[in-house]
Amino acid sequence: MSNIVVIAEARGGALKRPSLEAVTAALGLAKQTGGKVIAVLCGSGLDAACAELGKSGANQIVAIDGASFANYSGDAWAKAIADQCKAHAATAVLMAHTAMGKDLLPRVSAQLDGSVLTDTVELAFAGGAFTAKKPVFAGKATMTAKATKLPFCATLRPNNFAPATGGSGAEVQKVAAPGGDLLAVVKEIIAAAGGKTPLQEAKVVVAGGRGLKEAQHFKLIEDLAAAFGPGVAAVGASRAVVDAGWRPHGEQVGQTGKVVSPPLYFAIGISGAIQHLAGMRTARTIVAINKDADAPIFKVADFGIVGDAFEVVPALTKAIQALVAGK
Repeated sequence: MSNIVVIAEARGGALKRPSLEAVTAALGLAKQTGGKVIAVLCGSGLDAACAELGKSGANQIVAIDGASFANYSGDAWAKAIADQCKAHAATAVLMAHTAMGKDLLPRVSAQLDGSVLTDTVELAFAGGAFTAKKPVFAGKATMTAKATKLPFCATLRPNNFAPATGGSGAEVQKVAAPGGDLLAVVKEIIAAAGGKTPLQEAKVVVAGGRGLKEAQHFKLIEDLAAAFGPGVAAVGASRAVVDAGWRPHGEQVGQTGKVVSPPLYFAIGISGAIQHLAGMRTARTIVAINKDADAPIFKVADFGIVGDAFEVVPALTKAIQALVAGK
């Protein structure tokens, strides 16, 4: 039997959506291996997150709960999670490719002396071995890697798997957060402004580029994102826009920014340099709006509108507002 461990992530007591996507991937592997899915969650005050995770279809939930784990600590969490992976004989460990996932999963892999692959978009188990696919060369190709060492650890690109639902409520095992000397201790967290949908978790990303001409014109982008309703869309930007100081770096999409894979991506006033394409070309549906008919962005777009963004976007915003209001 090959058990699959999912490292779930909670923020402010609430479960992060990409963790449910990781459970979906784990359930798919478990069917192929004949094993079980064990979800491990670290933090403090995890009851609500565990309740939601229990409905995901995972076979068991392990909550490592304690005041000392209220703030993220890479070395402490990695040790505690690695202990649970060993206790449940995990042959694969999965986590969403979030900021925490990129830091935590390699630490867990090192503790387990396993293999690790990040930013994967597809997983499989065949012939007694785990395999995974991930984009390479700025998204122009896809690489398939085979694990030669267990446990196999992988981070999963958000929005590539549907969130897991339909479980009847798995057993929750509570484990006290271990103490001991820590290599690093978090003293303070300065949170970003709340209320915004995280860029990498958004179902719709509306991104703007230099074609908007001035920073103040980004209101067109914000209005279009808001038209989809709360919690659905996020605003993105090209590197040129961020370098110009129009938007914060946290909104940058591209090779030196964030990689997103939403079901729907709008590229407005963005020419489509290879560095930008590396961050969004795996989106399921790409809509490009640009007045330059020869812009490279149209080569990857599923739908293209050749026109002035200052005319097209307001009309599109009104149409989406009407559709959303009619639901």
